[in-house]
Amino acid sequence: MGTARRPREAAEAARRHRTQRLVWAATACVALIVVAATAAIVARSQTAAAPPPAHTTSAADRNAPAALKRAAAAIGFHTTTEPGVGVLENEPASAARPPTNPNLLKPGTLAPGFTLKTPQGQTVSLSDFRGKPVLLELFATWCPHCQAEAPHLAKLARELQPEGVAFVSINADSENAASVYAFHRYFGLPYPALLDQGTPTGSFTQPGASGRSRRSTTCSPSRRST
Repeated sequence: MGTARRPREAAEAARRHRTQRLVWAATACVALIVVAATAAIVARSQTAAAPPPAHTTSAADRNAPAALKRAAAAIGFHTTTEPGVGVLENEPASAARPPTNPNLLKPGTLAPGFTLKTPQGQTVSLSDFRGKPVLLELFATWCPHCQAEAPHLAKLARELQPEGVAFVSINADSENAASVYAFHRYFGLPYPALLDQGTPTGSFTQPGASGRSRRSTTCSPSRRST
């Protein structure tokens, strides 16, 4: 009888061992899922520090009219940030995702011309840069991602402009001269930032209408909700 009990006890012990292994495996899977979910949440919530003001400014900004400087000071421009800002901007160009918007201009398409003015009143046309590769940015002064990428663009411009690459930025939210000047001076941008004003005119603190350039392209920042 004792001999018959031993196989049953061995089988029962084997079943308990298998059950324990299944429990441990299930627990490990749950732990891995929790860790992965936590990592994803942390990655999404990462936020880089807001960029500081540039150490140098362009001669055009330093020599701007006193009235423009006073208006810019009254705007109260400051950098802002939110979860995710500064993370994508700090990645290398090779990490960029391919565009998915079907309305973007196809490679090789002739870019629409424009003639716009800087906050100081200087006229700039796309045709001024004929024969040169041009990096054209559309931005809004209140846009956290635009602010995060500004130091990178400034650095890139200083490296590539001596090689004949032109840089131009166009404000895409019909903002006034004081707001655009304040943004341009804060980041010490070594290329022109142009006004493209619709009606009503916007500012750093107030959304504006779409400018002509924004209506003709989809490469503009999303308008904030207020």
